[in-house]
Amino acid sequence: MGVLKKTTNFVRYDVWRKTGEEMSRWKRLAYLSLRSIVLTIKGFLNHDINTRANALTYSMMFAIVPILALVLAIAKGFGFEQVIEDKLNESFLGTMGLVPTMMGFVERYLETARGGVFIGVGMLILLWSVYSFFNTIETSFNTIWQVKNSRSRLRQFTTYITILLLVPILIVVSSGINIFLNTTAAELDLKAMSAIKEFFFKLLPFITCWFIFSWMYWAIPNTKVGAWATFIPGILVGTLFQLLQMLTVYLVMFLSRTSIIYGAFAVIPLLLTWLQLSCLFILSGAELSFAIQNNEEFDYDHDLQNISRRYKDYITLFLTYKVVKRFEEEQEPQTAHEMASENHLPARLVNQLLSRLIDVGILRETYIEGKEEHTYIPAVDINKITVGKVFANIDQQGNEQFLTNPTEESKLFWQKFLDIKSHTMDVNKILVKDIIH
Repeated sequence: MGVLKKTTNFVRYDVWRKTGEEMSRWKRLAYLSLRSIVLTIKGFLNHDINTRANALTYSMMFAIVPILALVLAIAKGFGFEQVIEDKLNESFLGTMGLVPTMMGFVERYLETARGGVFIGVGMLILLWSVYSFFNTIETSFNTIWQVKNSRSRLRQFTTYITILLLVPILIVVSSGINIFLNTTAAELDLKAMSAIKEFFFKLLPFITCWFIFSWMYWAIPNTKVGAWATFIPGILVGTLFQLLQMLTVYLVMFLSRTSIIYGAFAVIPLLLTWLQLSCLFILSGAELSFAIQNNEEFDYDHDLQNISRRYKDYITLFLTYKVVKRFEEEQEPQTAHEMASENHLPARLVNQLLSRLIDVGILRETYIEGKEEHTYIPAVDINKITVGKVFANIDQQGNEQFLTNPTEESKLFWQKFLDIKSHTMDVNKILVKDIIH
């Protein structure tokens, strides 16, 4: 029980009480990995990812034919629609025997979209179906990333079209590499080349998925996402996606041999399960991406939720001192990240307090060439920034005396309170019951 309690306390408290600058590289990597896992699990629960995955599955069921139609239309324009169809036949959809049916739906859909009096309306419906599906994904990603505003309609449209262009191109490139390896191996007739060809043949689908998912985690959220925050979840989710497809193929073949439970209808629950798990993997990867990039924002997370007013005032005054001192010594102003790193402070708290100091007119932002983030300098003459002014400006921020009908007693109490706050009265000698006497 003692070991379990220590482990629980370490995961809940201790692992968050070290900033990156306080640890060696390998220890920092271990801590960041554990913290990313914990944050991903918390995000999974807080954002109800399972429910969001179900909603996304529902959207995908309606969008799958329009998306395939658009991808095949793009592929046909470049002359490699047969490559796309061959890849579909190689997937578990081909194992299920769904490709001919789906291709029939797609052909009829395209004919309806471009034919007769409905030519314009059909294309609009097709584009809207695809847009609506990707917009659902973007909304889910933005919620996970705590981004309040989506990108403009034009940027959304161009991003989604880029994704649809990217998928067939990657499929064609991977097929081209496979053909090249086959040709080279046949010409050289080398066992080593055959082994390399076999290895790459098995690895290519994984690489394609890694690239697609990594690109999704970079492009879809309406915020800047770092390289590690895209590659790690992209590789993990891409691998899980491929393994899920392999498992689904195995289950389809097994059920087709045994014809148990659902018989020929087994493809329906399997398809739904595959879609639901795929959506679950995608959204969980987005949670991991957010956790990796914002790991340092959760330094001392539990402690910050219970921070005392006095300790918060101390860090506020300390940050003001650091900014003023650097200005006085004519040193280059620092970013919030630099201040947090140099002084081993939680980045999230530093950002919050600096924003507050800007709002009350003590500091202001400035930009320096070569730095991506803004830096901070005093907003007024440093010889006028007293301790009293800092706390007076903070205390007076916001609305005051907004009561429409205060009592005479409350008015008198307000005046006494102002005297106490300005230290014109010895607060250690005043009993609360005697504030008004």
